[in-house]
Amino acid sequence: MAMNLLPLGSLGAVESNGTVTFGIWLPWVSDSDGNKVYVRIIHERDQFLQDIPPQEFSLTHNVRDPYGDFWSATVLIAGTPPLTQDSAWGTPGRYLYRYRIDNPNVGSLDWIIDPCAREFGVGKLSAFTLGYKEYKWDPAEANWRMPALADLVFYEVNIAELGGDLERTSNLMAYLSDLGMNAIEVMPLSNVAASVDWGYLPIGYFGVDERFGNRSAFQQMVDIAHQHGIAVVVDVVYGHTGVDFAYYDAYTRLRYRENPFMGPFAKDYFSNFGKSTDFNRQLTRDYFFSVNHHWLEVYHVDGFRYDCVPNYWDGPLGVGYASLVYETYQLAKSKIAQNQPFWNRFDAGAGSPITLIQCAEQLEGPEEVLRTTYSNSTWQNHTFDAAKAVARGDRGRLADLGLSLGLFGYPEEENTNGERIPKTGLQYIENHDHERFICNFGINNPDEAGNPLFAEGDRNRWYMLQPYLIAILMSKGQPMLWQGEEFGENYFLPEFGAGRVALLRALRWDLFYDSPGQELVRLVRKLLGIRRNGRQLRRGAYYFFNDWDRYLSKGVLLFARYNAPAYTLVAINIGDTDQTVPFWFPIGGNYVEELHGGALNLNGIVSLQETPLAVPSHYGRIWTAVGP
Repeated sequence: MAMNLLPLGSLGAVESNGTVTFGIWLPWVSDSDGNKVYVRIIHERDQFLQDIPPQEFSLTHNVRDPYGDFWSATVLIAGTPPLTQDSAWGTPGRYLYRYRIDNPNVGSLDWIIDPCAREFGVGKLSAFTLGYKEYKWDPAEANWRMPALADLVFYEVNIAELGGDLERTSNLMAYLSDLGMNAIEVMPLSNVAASVDWGYLPIGYFGVDERFGNRSAFQQMVDIAHQHGIAVVVDVVYGHTGVDFAYYDAYTRLRYRENPFMGPFAKDYFSNFGKSTDFNRQLTRDYFFSVNHHWLEVYHVDGFRYDCVPNYWDGPLGVGYASLVYETYQLAKSKIAQNQPFWNRFDAGAGSPITLIQCAEQLEGPEEVLRTTYSNSTWQNHTFDAAKAVARGDRGRLADLGLSLGLFGYPEEENTNGERIPKTGLQYIENHDHERFICNFGINNPDEAGNPLFAEGDRNRWYMLQPYLIAILMSKGQPMLWQGEEFGENYFLPEFGAGRVALLRALRWDLFYDSPGQELVRLVRKLLGIRRNGRQLRRGAYYFFNDWDRYLSKGVLLFARYNAPAYTLVAINIGDTDQTVPFWFPIGGNYVEELHGGALNLNGIVSLQETPLAVPSHYGRIWTAVGP
């Protein structure tokens, strides 16, 4: 079923020359059934003052295709006198609003948020800005082009923890670029009810939550990121919502037996906290398609990381996830063909696939979602799980790690409906969902009360991280670091409970400056430089030397990355003792050791002749052929 864009020009709060037009679709809520709908508005400066109540205006009902009952009102605000002395009403600035429904059966339902609001206030308040000025993009934005899929290296960020807000996070783009990153994956920016929250129970989708900043602050962050060569991918949550989302909240309180937007669809992993969206409903499908378009058009994001795909995965031919990514792909193609401003950032040239990122978090079937949909990348926990097991002492899982570092079983490209789409998977040992990897080597608790929420990995064992960082950043696929991973951030994270999402873990930048932090940053910068300069490391084939007796039993893992004539051998040692192992290079000549060089270079190698390789404990070597 084709998806259609909502007419956002008449939805939400649309301000023009001091007049604001409000519009909301409320299917099955009709004035003929005795319903009345109101909007309540107050200037942000007045919201906590006891003698200044919000002003209330009634909305008019009519029926509009394709979803039915539509309520709207036009309110002149600029220059109109306030009802209460000292009120800021009528002056420029941000105003807060919410809807109220009077229903003959259940009474007055207040505090209904606007599902199409572009701005938000504290908690369950929608917002608009009187006198809003559109953001002016830097002239360089017109020349921004997305890097190729194979060239991306991701840095996952939580704005509240990385920089605190959008403005300070923008100032870190130079650092991330210098580190070697060319893409960031931003945890959800959508509005949520709580002030400290990861963002995975949205109640407003068309804007940036006020706890991070305003619309223009995020646009500026994207602008600055692009100027530093960094793509911006946003984490979006479409399979479920928070309970205060208008289409769940209003219809639940109205006691309707059915819902035009919400309901069981696929799996429901958030039933204890949020509620499922029903992609069998046209309004639901069109709504989230319109959200995608809005973020691409207004905020110039470069793609999406789709959270918890099982919540709306009904197969490759279904109306849920697969349809959404297909329609979004076709939308981008059509915008490029129409030469729409800024959409050429996804144009890689005639005959080349578009570079829009559509990344699935489908951990139950990452290979399937790549093979059968228009997704071009996916999260996958195979590498993470194997690395964690190895770090905790299960040397038998080294083979699994070696295979997963090469994305064994994952497609590299699919030809879908005559369109050639490259495919890849993300490679990580840390992300927002889990404790820091260093916790696998030992945990301390500096909290005198012993609260496990404040436990930390033992940074005295920072050196044990090194072989895993080497493996991930030399692996096949898209490497991803979780913020602060590059300097050994070490907090513990429980596997479940409110302590995961309701505790702000601001990045401890002081760790960047101590000895472990400096050593790890130096290594990450070096590795990313090696990857950037070695095409075979980004696009080449992968071969894992899966030999238990020679390598794995000794804690050594070897793999090659090659793209003729380029050849690189990566060797890591996760054990406590240095190891010397035999190897037979397929290409003769000289090899430079990329991490340190000098005496570690191998000269005069004879092809297919046994060569002893010394691999230091908790570290690794990277040898690249440099010719005869």
